[in-house]
Amino acid sequence: MTESNKSLFGKPGTFYIYKSYGIHHCLNIVTDKENFASGVLIRSVFISNKNERLASGPGLVTKTFSVDITFNSLEILNNKTLWISPRDSTIEEKDIIQTTRIGISKAKNIKWRWYLKNCRSVSKRLKGDRTPKFQ
Repeated sequence: MTESNKSLFGKPGTFYIYKSYGIHHCLNIVTDKENFASGVLIRSVFISNKNERLASGPGLVTKTFSVDITFNSLEILNNKTLWISPRDSTIEEKDIIQTTRIGISKAKNIKWRWYLKNCRSVSKRLKGDRTPKFQ
Protein backbone atom coordinates (compact mmCIF):
# COMPACT_ATOMS: atom_id res chain seq x y z
CA MET A 1 0.00 0.00 0.00
CA THR A 2 1.25 3.45 -0.91
CA GLU A 3 -0.15 6.92 -0.39
CA SER A 4 -1.32 7.02 -4.02
CA ASN A 5 -3.14 3.64 -4.03
CA LYS A 6 -4.41 3.72 -0.43
CA SER A 7 -8.06 4.09 -1.49
CA LEU A 8 -7.84 0.82 -3.49
CA PHE A 9 -7.45 -0.91 -0.10
CA GLY A 10 -10.44 1.03 1.26
CA LYS A 11 -14.15 0.51 1.62
CA PRO A 12 -15.84 -1.47 -1.18
CA GLY A 13 -18.22 0.71 -3.15
CA THR A 14 -15.88 3.67 -3.37
CA PHE A 15 -13.97 5.16 -6.29
CA TYR A 16 -10.24 4.67 -6.74
CA ILE A 17 -8.80 7.22 -9.17
CA TYR A 18 -5.24 7.19 -10.42
CA LYS A 19 -3.32 8.87 -13.21
CA SER A 20 -2.13 6.54 -15.97
CA TYR A 21 1.27 7.32 -17.50
CA GLY A 22 0.95 10.81 -16.01
CA ILE A 23 -1.52 11.65 -18.78
CA HIS A 24 -5.12 10.73 -17.97
CA HIS A 25 -7.06 9.58 -14.94
CA CYS A 26 -8.58 6.11 -14.62
CA LEU A 27 -11.84 5.37 -12.80
CA ASN A 28 -12.01 2.21 -10.71
CA ILE A 29 -14.57 0.84 -8.30
CA VAL A 30 -13.19 -0.70 -5.12
CA THR A 31 -14.54 -4.22 -4.59
CA ASP A 32 -14.19 -7.17 -2.18
CA LYS A 33 -13.14 -6.07 1.35
CA GLU A 34 -11.19 -3.41 3.22
CA ASN A 35 -7.40 -3.79 3.54
CA PHE A 36 -7.33 -5.90 0.38
CA ALA A 37 -6.48 -4.31 -2.98
CA SER A 38 -9.33 -5.16 -5.33
CA GLY A 39 -11.00 -3.00 -7.93
CA VAL A 40 -12.66 -2.87 -11.33
CA LEU A 41 -11.47 -0.46 -14.01
CA ILE A 42 -14.29 1.24 -15.93
CA ARG A 43 -13.05 1.04 -19.53
CA SER A 44 -16.04 2.50 -21.38
CA VAL A 45 -19.49 3.95 -20.85
CA PHE A 46 -22.45 4.14 -23.22
CA ILE A 47 -24.26 7.47 -23.06
CA SER A 48 -27.73 7.64 -24.63
CA ASN A 49 -28.13 10.15 -27.46
CA LYS A 50 -24.37 10.80 -27.69
CA ASN A 51 -21.63 9.57 -30.01
CA GLU A 52 -21.06 5.94 -28.98
CA ARG A 53 -17.26 6.47 -28.99
CA LEU A 54 -17.39 9.49 -26.63
CA ALA A 55 -16.35 7.42 -23.58
CA SER A 56 -14.84 4.38 -25.31
CA GLY A 57 -11.65 4.04 -23.28
CA PRO A 58 -10.53 4.61 -19.68
CA GLY A 59 -9.08 8.06 -20.40
CA LEU A 60 -12.14 9.08 -22.42
CA VAL A 61 -14.46 7.98 -19.59
CA THR A 62 -12.77 10.28 -17.10
CA LYS A 63 -12.43 13.11 -19.62
CA THR A 64 -16.12 12.90 -20.57
CA PHE A 65 -17.27 13.01 -16.94
CA SER A 66 -14.53 15.43 -15.76
CA VAL A 67 -13.22 12.84 -13.29
CA ASP A 68 -9.93 13.62 -11.59
CA ILE A 69 -8.17 12.80 -8.33
CA THR A 70 -10.75 14.81 -6.34
CA PHE A 71 -13.18 11.87 -6.87
CA ASN A 72 -10.78 9.45 -5.16
CA SER A 73 -12.40 7.64 -2.19
CA LEU A 74 -15.91 9.02 -2.85
CA GLU A 75 -18.67 6.54 -2.12
CA ILE A 76 -20.48 5.48 -5.28
CA LEU A 77 -23.97 5.97 -3.89
CA ASN A 78 -23.50 8.73 -1.31
CA ASN A 79 -22.28 11.66 -3.36
CA LYS A 80 -23.95 14.23 -5.60
CA THR A 81 -21.26 14.37 -8.29
CA LEU A 82 -20.75 10.93 -9.86
CA TRP A 83 -22.64 7.72 -9.18
CA ILE A 84 -23.64 4.46 -10.81
CA SER A 85 -27.33 3.86 -11.35
CA PRO A 86 -29.22 0.66 -12.19
CA ARG A 87 -29.89 -0.33 -15.80
CA ASP A 88 -33.33 0.02 -17.31
CA SER A 89 -33.19 -3.48 -18.78
CA THR A 90 -32.11 -6.99 -17.89
CA ILE A 91 -28.79 -8.39 -19.06
CA GLU A 92 -28.53 -12.10 -19.80
CA GLU A 93 -25.32 -14.15 -19.90
CA LYS A 94 -25.57 -14.47 -23.70
CA ASP A 95 -25.36 -10.64 -23.92
CA ILE A 96 -21.93 -10.54 -22.25
CA ILE A 97 -18.53 -11.22 -23.81
CA GLN A 98 -15.75 -12.36 -21.48
CA THR A 99 -12.21 -11.96 -22.71
CA THR A 100 -8.63 -11.34 -21.66
CA ARG A 101 -7.47 -8.02 -20.31
CA ILE A 102 -5.69 -5.43 -22.44
CA GLY A 103 -3.00 -2.85 -21.79
CA ILE A 104 -1.13 -4.90 -19.17
CA SER A 105 2.12 -6.85 -19.14
CA LYS A 106 1.39 -9.50 -16.47
CA ALA A 107 -1.43 -12.04 -16.36
CA LYS A 108 -2.51 -11.10 -19.89
CA ASN A 109 -4.36 -14.37 -20.42
CA ILE A 110 -6.69 -14.10 -17.44
CA LYS A 111 -10.27 -13.50 -18.60
CA TRP A 112 -11.09 -10.61 -16.29
CA ARG A 113 -12.61 -8.31 -18.90
CA TRP A 114 -16.28 -8.20 -19.84
CA TYR A 115 -18.36 -6.10 -22.18
CA LEU A 116 -21.88 -6.04 -23.59
CA LYS A 117 -21.98 -7.73 -27.00
CA ASN A 118 -24.31 -5.13 -28.52
CA CYS A 119 -22.47 -2.09 -27.17
CA ARG A 120 -20.64 0.06 -29.70
CA SER A 121 -18.71 1.87 -26.95
CA VAL A 122 -16.19 -0.92 -26.36
CA SER A 123 -12.59 0.23 -26.84
CA LYS A 124 -11.30 -3.12 -28.12
CA ARG A 125 -13.43 -6.12 -29.01
CA LEU A 126 -12.57 -9.82 -28.85
CA LYS A 127 -10.91 -10.99 -32.09
CA GLY A 128 -13.68 -11.94 -34.54
CA ASP A 129 -16.39 -10.06 -32.60
CA ARG A 130 -17.56 -7.39 -35.00
CA THR A 131 -18.87 -4.03 -33.86
CA PRO A 132 -22.67 -4.28 -33.90
CA LYS A 133 -24.68 -2.22 -36.36
CA PHE A 134 -26.81 0.68 -35.17
CA GLN A 135 -30.19 -0.44 -33.88
